[in-house]
Amino acid sequence: MTRLGIFGLLIGMFLAMLDGLIVGTALPTIAGDLGGPDQLPWVVTAYMLAGAATTPIWGKLGDLFGRKATFITSIVFFLVGSALCGLAQDMTQLIAFRAVQGLGAGGLMVGALAIIGVLVPPRESGRLQSMIGVIMPVAYVGGPLLGGLLTDQLSWRWTFYVNLPLGALALLLIVTRVHVPPAVRARPRIDYAGATLLTTATVALTLLAGGTSWILGAIGLLALVAFVAVERRTAEPIMPPRLFADRNFTLAQMLSLLVGAVMLTVTNYLPQYMQLVQGASPAASGMLLLPLMFGMLGAQLVTGRLISANGRYRIYPILGGALMTAGAPALLLLDGDTPAALASALTLPIGAGIGLVMQSTTLITMNSADPRDMGAANGTLTLARTVGGSLGIALLGSLYAARMGDGLAARLGPAEADRLTTGGELTPALLPGLPERTADAVRLAVTDGLHVMLLGTAVLGAAVFALSCLVRETPLRSGVPDAPPPPGAPEPPGRSARQRPTRLTQGGAFDVVDSGSIAPG
Repeated sequence: MTRLGIFGLLIGMFLAMLDGLIVGTALPTIAGDLGGPDQLPWVVTAYMLAGAATTPIWGKLGDLFGRKATFITSIVFFLVGSALCGLAQDMTQLIAFRAVQGLGAGGLMVGALAIIGVLVPPRESGRLQSMIGVIMPVAYVGGPLLGGLLTDQLSWRWTFYVNLPLGALALLLIVTRVHVPPAVRARPRIDYAGATLLTTATVALTLLAGGTSWILGAIGLLALVAFVAVERRTAEPIMPPRLFADRNFTLAQMLSLLVGAVMLTVTNYLPQYMQLVQGASPAASGMLLLPLMFGMLGAQLVTGRLISANGRYRIYPILGGALMTAGAPALLLLDGDTPAALASALTLPIGAGIGLVMQSTTLITMNSADPRDMGAANGTLTLARTVGGSLGIALLGSLYAARMGDGLAARLGPAEADRLTTGGELTPALLPGLPERTADAVRLAVTDGLHVMLLGTAVLGAAVFALSCLVRETPLRSGVPDAPPPPGAPEPPGRSARQRPTRLTQGGAFDVVDSGSIAPG
């Protein structure tokens, strides 16, 4: 594969990394322009839900119909959804179009990694890992900044339109420069029943977290029970049940779900405080989150190097949980009088905690799974983080919106509060023009909503700390894995899949398995 082909795949991965962050700084302006701030959590949740539900399905479709064709299809879905989001005229349209965008986003990361795993030989994995390591901080740090600049200088709609030229370039390079050989093994069957049940459970439980009818809770639980039963019987399950027989693997998925909830909630709602209370522009609010982003990235990079040096990893999720538990209450200091520099600095501990947990759960997942299950294991990890983000945004975002609405109604009266939230006046740009009494009420209400959300985040951090204490320090495998036997073939005598050694190279948020496949962190 040529360098241009690799560049095209990296652009596809970059789009997946960027989109979850670039929209965050534009959310307050979007809510003011389209109305309905109570629906704002669903702008993020619809995208995350669609991506979570389709990620394992895109992977299976790639095995069946060709990885290149499937990856191109996912990019097209993503670009169509992006264009529609930019054209949305009300909040309902935007939420629906974000779901379309999410359908494509579910295949971006898994599609690129599948192609790379097929085409890149082991001796080049380290160099490619370095390239991935470059685009991650660009997306994580540049996403909020770019979103703010586009909203300030052009329009919030450009946070979606910016995907179009990047996606078009990725399509051109992939079509012309990436050539994937046809599969030589038997094609697997799609686990339709499992995919349907998993999607049903994910959507139902997330809607329940957002405050919808409790009946959805029963539907979600029944779908989960049925999903487990189906996965035990199907030939090629989306999530092989044998993975969860390992205690550390199960704990890593639970931790990933919780840290996904914390990360997505904090990165999407802190910009609203920065803009509506601190009076920062969208671009400035992105810069004020730099300590959080650098804390997250720095913790991942340092943790990866330390684990490679001494082979010990149990302490890092415990330390990450402690930092998250302490970092969320520290943010309760944020109010209308907090200096901007202090408000920015207070985001560092929780960012570092998130990074510690993300990196260590990736390693635990890789070390706990058999080599034959590496793809399914990393797909499960990605799904857990995505579902966690969806649930966190839905649940904690609903608490935020409810508390903010109650605060506005108590200080201004229900009629005035409703006019602000639905009439397009609650935007950072229009806030200075409001009467002083109204502007003060908005700042106090936003702060109250943020504090309730942060208390919920602290509870999640405490859960991460408690679960991390249950992780066992299992020795890391070393060496290159043997090729797994064909399906149905017995293991060689005296050597099970669990005993086959695997060498893992740590390097930040991505782990490279020396068989040539790259697993997302």
